Amino acid sequence: MTDALAAWLEAEAGTDEEFVERAWRLVVRREPEPEGRERALEKLRRGTLSRAGLLRELTAGEEFERIVLLDDGIAFARGERAKPRDHHGPARPRELRAPATSDERAVEIPWSLARYDGERRVLDVGYAFAEPSYLAGLVALGAEELVGVDLASAAVPGLRSVVADVRTLPFENDSFDLVLCVSTLEHVGRDNAVYAVDAQRDSAGDEAALLEVRRVLADDGRLLVTVPTGQAEDQGWQVVRTPEQWIALFERSGYLVYEDELYVRTADGWRTGSVAEAGETASVDSGAGAALLAELRPGSLGGKLRLAVRDVRYRDDIRRSTLA
Repeated sequence: MTDALAAWLEAEAGTDEEFVERAWRLVVRREPEPEGRERALEKLRRGTLSRAGLLRELTAGEEFERIVLLDDGIAFARGERAKPRDHHGPARPRELRAPATSDERAVEIPWSLARYDGERRVLDVGYAFAEPSYLAGLVALGAEELVGVDLASAAVPGLRSVVADVRTLPFENDSFDLVLCVSTLEHVGRDNAVYAVDAQRDSAGDEAALLEVRRVLADDGRLLVTVPTGQAEDQGWQVVRTPEQWIALFERSGYLVYEDELYVRTADGWRTGSVAEAGETASVDSGAGAALLAELRPGSLGGKLRLAVRDVRYRDDIRRSTLA
């Protein structure tokens, strides 16, 4: 039997019901909705749609385009982590791009996951409602201890789930070497009804969260955080601050801003932007108009000196988009 024949026989094996389930999970990474399943099965039974035709339909939609975008981002981050370390430590890719139709996750996810540096104890804040692609990439990091904390619980193989408020974490001091907080900080202390969870409302919730994360972060640890930025606005379910306001909040909470980058959504897509550009943007229906991505480290005099020396020594490789 030829390889070509074997491949055709394999594609035709099993029932139509089994094929439909496999196709949806492989192409759009989810179970088919009932109406879509029945419509596809009816066409397959009538012979007006082939199995190859079903795959073509699934890959032609906007949903698949987003899957490709996120999957490409995960693959990009994996490739960056495999590169040799330089004077900055782990790979720190910048100037990422994404279509204007995508939300900020298309740059936040690869930016954050690329910066993993083999830390043993890793905490993710706000994992329960995170993008499945991000969670898959997070688990694939292979951290010895991976913990997720949220007001809700979600089953993620390879991650230990802890239900708690980030403002009062049930961990000892210096418990983690790396903390990730992707598009979560802006929701702390806000109206969480959209997530079907309840927590104490507090306009300073983001600052309380940063202080608590600082407590559980090792003295030589890192916090990777992403937040929406632009024109200052309290939207009820989240707060948007200007880039300068976020930086002031980070520093007030005891952190040294080791690296940051601003991204703005333009008609031509997401790209790196200036403080002025980011500060003038407004949120849109499909997400933020701009995002601030930052690597924070516990503030100390020694840390400030090391950062100053780095910026002088590598003055052509500045890693701060928010510097004046």
